[in-house]
Amino acid sequence: MPRKFDVLEHELVPKHVLLSKEEANRLLKAMGLKKSELPWIYSTDPVARALKAKPGDVIMIIRQSPTAGESVAFRLVMRG
Repeated sequence: MPRKFDVLEHELVPKHVLLSKEEANRLLKAMGLKKSELPWIYSTDPVARALKAKPGDVIMIIRQSPTAGESVAFRLVMRG
């Protein structure tokens, strides 16, 4: 039986976290943003699929950075 590939475990894929509605609302309020102002990630993206993200959800992406130590970005899941 073939092994299933888990995109979230790949060494080149940064950590992705699906935020709850409450977490997303707190984040947007703290940053003074509307959901529509966030960059997009499509619901068909392999990581969004792995997280079972739905359009309207917000994903936090945590990347390791040689200069900043850690870089955090947010994406709005869009139908795609």
